[in-house]
Amino acid sequence: MSEQELKLHVPAASRQAVQREIKQREATRIRLHAMYFDTPERELARARIAIRLRLEGRDWVQTLKMPGADAITRIEMNHPRPGPVLDLSVYAGTDVEAPLAAIKGELGLRYETDVLRLLRRVRTRHGMVELAYDTGILRAGTLELPISELEFELVSGKPRAIFAAARGWQQRHALVLDPRSKSERGDALAQLAHKLAEVDAAAGDDHQARRAEAIARFWAPRGAAAIKLREDMSPPQAMGAIAAECLDQIARNAAVLAEVDTEGVYRAGNSEHVHQLRVGVRRLRSAWKLFDGWIAPVPDAMLQQARAHFAAFGANRDQDVLNETVAPALARAGMPVIPVESTPPEEDAQTIAGGKAFQAWLLDLLEWSLDVPPPAAAPDGHAIANGTPTDAAPEPAIRLEGGVPGALVQPTIIPLQGAEPETPRLHKQLARRLRRWHGKVADQGLQFASLDIPARHELRKRGKRLRYSLAFAESLLPAAKLRGYRKLLSRVQDILGEINDLAVAKEHYEACTATHPQAWFALGWISARLEELATEAQQAFDDLAHSKPFWK
Repeated sequence: MSEQELKLHVPAASRQAVQREIKQREATRIRLHAMYFDTPERELARARIAIRLRLEGRDWVQTLKMPGADAITRIEMNHPRPGPVLDLSVYAGTDVEAPLAAIKGELGLRYETDVLRLLRRVRTRHGMVELAYDTGILRAGTLELPISELEFELVSGKPRAIFAAARGWQQRHALVLDPRSKSERGDALAQLAHKLAEVDAAAGDDHQARRAEAIARFWAPRGAAAIKLREDMSPPQAMGAIAAECLDQIARNAAVLAEVDTEGVYRAGNSEHVHQLRVGVRRLRSAWKLFDGWIAPVPDAMLQQARAHFAAFGANRDQDVLNETVAPALARAGMPVIPVESTPPEEDAQTIAGGKAFQAWLLDLLEWSLDVPPPAAAPDGHAIANGTPTDAAPEPAIRLEGGVPGALVQPTIIPLQGAEPETPRLHKQLARRLRRWHGKVADQGLQFASLDIPARHELRKRGKRLRYSLAFAESLLPAAKLRGYRKLLSRVQDILGEINDLAVAKEHYEACTATHPQAWFALGWISARLEELATEAQQAFDDLAHSKPFWK
């Protein structure tokens, strides 16, 4: 069977209030102790399967879980057990028999959870939802992570019932979207426990440094992942798959910045999490442009919030680049120390990531991505692309002989079944649009040396949009041709990225010259470097413009 659920992290400041609200109506309290199993080589985790034995009150239940069709759906198989005995024979004849039979290693206990759960049901206009507030510990070896999450599981009705219930709780209690399941967190914690045991056994002078590196890697930034589109996908289906991946990148980096695992203990979020979160937003906005006209218009509020949040995180990113990249480069070049830092942004990244506005946007985006609407249809049933019916020719008007002067009649024509024009296959649609985008980037890039700053910035955005969109369509395009082109485009983007960072730094140091004359050193160094980069950019664009086409 499958289940549909949404999980939100409950920050420490909100836990008592959430507990009080859960208990306002009749609620059930139950103690849950679960043991999760896998082989030393993590064969189940790599197959995206989780198997556990859980003591639920006085009853033992064996559960297998796998990902479902979308981000809120899970495949779940439950079997009552007489005790803590794992029995794989219950999966004989099921869809999971083959992957379980392929396991070579010996199953053993990998991690466990100890949870106190409060259960309560709520009814919305779209259906019944069960709330489960879990508090407790996730344990692997000697390591522990806190569990503090509120799950919204659909009991009956439509999936929108989950979001209708979750939005109110999210706004009242500043809850945070966390895409990770307990099993995913537990598997990662077990890997960390194993790694730290290896480090401790090896000892050495760099022992503490290697421990710190392993711990930091546990909360490593989430970069972009590959997306595999299928030729038989409709544009809304393809957009849904892309949006789901972009959202996962955004939400996972936001969860680290909001200190879901580390609140009050360890500052895991850093500038690279901010950068990767913004990459996720930029990729999403690029996909919206790529599929413009092939799906229904993205809601204006969702678009505006994407721009606002991107800009807010951008202020943090600019400061990080200045402090961590540009200033050290200037110091190495011999610039005297300037005893002043850049003005901090209005809100830091942690506050934005855990804030109600940003988290509400993530919920809206998640719900939208589950069922991306197709473009609107004209009254005659034909699709409308970019606001214009695809078949806009007027119907013929015929004057009847002997009829009333001036009277017209519109004939009705019933088409032959199957005579409607075939919709272009997905890869052809994508290739045509990407070819046009390449043309615009190449044409403008050939004139790079003569472009002013705003035009260069706009060209940089176009180039990024093309680069991300190529990655979305990669599984449908010729890999050999795409490889060389993507390398050339990446070179362009790297150069333009450095130009943009230096332009931001230049504004900062220009504001410092009145009180810190040594800032003139920075301006001279930056100007010289910008001239070098302009020459490199022109050559990179020339190479890109004369590259072999990837779309044929």
